Amino acid sequence: MLKEKIDIVLGRVLVVIMAVMVLNVLWQVFARFVLGSPSSFTDELARYLMIWVGVLGAAYISGKNMHVAIDLIPSKLNKNSQLRLKMIVSVIIILFCFFALFIGGGRLVYITYTLEQYSPALQIPLALVYLVIPISGALIIFYKVSDILNKQS
Repeated sequence: MLKEKIDIVLGRVLVVIMAVMVLNVLWQVFARFVLGSPSSFTDELARYLMIWVGVLGAAYISGKNMHVAIDLIPSKLNKNSQLRLKMIVSVIIILFCFFALFIGGGRLVYITYTLEQYSPALQIPLALVYLVIPISGALIIFYKVSDILNKQS
């Protein structure tokens, strides 16, 4: 199934990003305290990798339905009402992700690309850094639509 393949790929991407981030921070500590000459790019790279891990990790957790939830109200409802409430919540999440992450993030990527904004130390386009926002929005939308379709069948 497509969802499982996306889970596997996304999980591996997150592992690679974390590994690169750990190596980057280790290099930063080694360069600063052993070599006595701190590296100029490591702080910025760690910051951007943390952004990608956080935002893509949110999409991954959303797909696994492992996000934090308060289930006080659903626990007091019958099964049919619980299903309806989950559908309403999923639709609200889809709308938020579509307008805020996908459309808003896409606009942010477009504006930073058009203005040719680059990061100070790495000299990479900031549009690449912000690209994770619409990607994550699309992934969350996919996961929530998949959840809705699986609950109806």
